[in-house]
Amino acid sequence: MRAGVIGIGAMGMGVAKRLLARGCAVSVRDVRREAEEEARAAGAAVCAAPAEVAAACPVVVTLVVDARQTEEVVFGPRGVVEGMAPGGVLVMCSTVSPEFSGPLAARLGRHGILALDAPVSGGPARALDGTMSMMIAGAPAAYDAARAVLEAISGRRFHVGTRTGDGSRMKLVNNLMAGINLAAACEGLVFGLKLGLDPRTILEVVSASSGASWAAGDRLPRVLAGDYSPRAAVDILAKDLGLALETGAAARAALPIGAAARQSFIATAALGHGQEDDAAVAKYYARVAGVALPAPERR
Repeated sequence: MRAGVIGIGAMGMGVAKRLLARGCAVSVRDVRREAEEEARAAGAAVCAAPAEVAAACPVVVTLVVDARQTEEVVFGPRGVVEGMAPGGVLVMCSTVSPEFSGPLAARLGRHGILALDAPVSGGPARALDGTMSMMIAGAPAAYDAARAVLEAISGRRFHVGTRTGDGSRMKLVNNLMAGINLAAACEGLVFGLKLGLDPRTILEVVSASSGASWAAGDRLPRVLAGDYSPRAAVDILAKDLGLALETGAAARAALPIGAAARQSFIATAALGHGQEDDAAVAKYYARVAGVALPAPERR
């Protein structure tokens, strides 16, 4: 099995290492030399351009930040379309607007390349151990051609439709709810702190009660540990919520809670925490409330 990974940030590095652990020959490309060196040390072949990755691999996974970067690495100079042989598959895993991902199959089809619109969820740890979920849209032939790679890097695969764009639509629904839940969890935690309650007791009680959510269970322990090293950054979730609101406006869907949640992430970024873990939204609520969050744990 040969596969390429373009964009080896937190998620992409996990995917590349997971494929290597499964015995796959992996080629990578990133704009950051330190990321490429880490992947090389793990056993990946580092390529000078996306076209070289695509020339070496029948399946290429892109995990770059946004639509602009996806456009650049796929269709730009020395991009994927310049190197991939006909019948190859591009697995586009970034969170982008359906307006961008929708035409992807047709655009790549002109080059004889198959396309999967396949956003992922689960974070770096689940990317590394192959348990993240994928929301996959595309033709059955593309899915079948990439099946071995998809099964290696994910625990659950949801084939949400045959048209590219539907994967992105599903991811925006998921991230809208994730952002709302995270903002609510941090708001509730800080509310409890303002009332003089112990933060660990708040988490313990809520986790066993009706206020529980996946976001609270995953992110609030980071807040309690004072650990804001980025797994998923504030800026990224603010971007994703913005995409959801734009898509909702076009569909005439009312998303007032999502709009309010996005403002909390924008305000957090404005305080200088945009590149921190998205759990840092608690810092915004704490500042407004005038309370102190737990200090970082000593290691």
